[in-house]
Amino acid sequence: MHAALQRVRGFRRLALTAAFGGLAALAFEPFRLFPLLLLSYAAMVLLLDGAAAGRRRFRAAFGIGWAYGFGFFVIGLHWIGYAFLVDAEAHAWQMPFAVILLPSALGLFFGVAGMVCMLRWRPGLQRVFLFALVFGAVEWLRGHILTGFPWNLPAYGWGASPAVLQTASVFGAYGLSLLTILLGASFAMLAAGHERRLRLMPAAMSIFFLALWANGTVRLMTATYATIPGVHLRIVQPATPQSEKYVQQYMVRNWRRLVDLSNAPAAVKPTHIIWPEAAPPFVLARAPEALAEIAALTGDSAVLLTGEVRIDEGGPRTRFYNSFAMFGPQGKLLAESDKFHLVPFGEYLPFEDALRSVGLTEIAANTGFSSGERARTFSVPGAPPVGPLICYEVIFPQAVTGDPRPSWLVNMTDDSWFGPNAGPMQHLMIARVRAIEEGLPIIRAANSGISVIVDGYGRERGRLDLGLRGVVDGDLPVALPATPFARFGNLVTFALFLLCAGAALGL
Repeated sequence: MHAALQRVRGFRRLALTAAFGGLAALAFEPFRLFPLLLLSYAAMVLLLDGAAAGRRRFRAAFGIGWAYGFGFFVIGLHWIGYAFLVDAEAHAWQMPFAVILLPSALGLFFGVAGMVCMLRWRPGLQRVFLFALVFGAVEWLRGHILTGFPWNLPAYGWGASPAVLQTASVFGAYGLSLLTILLGASFAMLAAGHERRLRLMPAAMSIFFLALWANGTVRLMTATYATIPGVHLRIVQPATPQSEKYVQQYMVRNWRRLVDLSNAPAAVKPTHIIWPEAAPPFVLARAPEALAEIAALTGDSAVLLTGEVRIDEGGPRTRFYNSFAMFGPQGKLLAESDKFHLVPFGEYLPFEDALRSVGLTEIAANTGFSSGERARTFSVPGAPPVGPLICYEVIFPQAVTGDPRPSWLVNMTDDSWFGPNAGPMQHLMIARVRAIEEGLPIIRAANSGISVIVDGYGRERGRLDLGLRGVVDGDLPVALPATPFARFGNLVTFALFLLCAGAALGL
């Protein structure tokens, strides 16, 4: 296999590499074919061996990396196309560009990684550590450059193994991703031509991950199911199609769904009701009748946490915000905060003047949203302090909690933009890993699903699946003591990178 991969050249090599990238994407939700991710990393090492043996090694390595990234993202992010069909008349023409150009752009990260590898690529074990170091660093970079897009990090491929995912409480998603890349790349040492002692590397890495699995298994076996006394949650999932959400003729119906589901009979009366992102089909501040119904809903003791669209007309121009609002007893507005991590092209346009000149607009709002400042923590009547996260704010490691540290996170989202399966399922997996990293329960309210109560171990305590209309009733899990990741952030991850760099450089 080693010799065969080294010999392939030109378009055939690019096509083969893109195929490996596409197979790697099947490691994630909803397929969970995780061994394919490890196989793809081993194949990449062998393909880069072929690039290093040629005359134009940097160009060849860039092509290999880019093709792998293109294949990975075109399959893994195929669901992005659904967003352009919500308002097909305005945006359908953009869909072919998005489903091709976005993977092409993200593939550049891996293309550059391939080139960087060629600077120190040598036969033997060191190149395995070099590959993991560079590609692990690139995963971190794509989570930060141009606001970042850390979707489908290698760590999330462990979704089928909750025990291994517990490692995120120490290393975080980036650290677990680095170790996962190293595990997969180590299997390249099984190819013909390597000394027998070097072939022990994949065995050593497998034993290491077996130890992580054992540790995670013990952690889960000793975990409790403790909840906060007196806090009874109701998550409302209205399952309103995105194409009907803001249509005038459906607005009253959509509002009634929210209120009626909130008032539906319950075994234990809910104390805290949670609605999804931008749940009201109109601006609440301009709807006194709706505010009166919220006052009736909350009564003398209940609390409503909801997403909303907020309009600020106080400045030189009108600003729109994708916001969180908390209403206390009698409908009193207790807190508001604005989404601080907006979706590029969905909620705002990078390079706005240039892109609008060629007819491009935001998918979610043609007016564009303005950004909030940071993650916040709010006091909640009858419950511990909460940290709100709107939609994909939950995908950013070490950026989900405010100061002081909240005791639970509420993630309001509308995944009906993301299609009927892969997108929402991947989004939920990411949220579960955030819960493990921080040791905090995440209460996830999704318009069309998947709404879920997740505890600090990433376990689901209640769930309503995609496309269903209804509620999730349950108690609030207790917060765990601050995890090593919550205390030290990515410092542990950076230590892993330094160890990997030492091995790659032969220090």
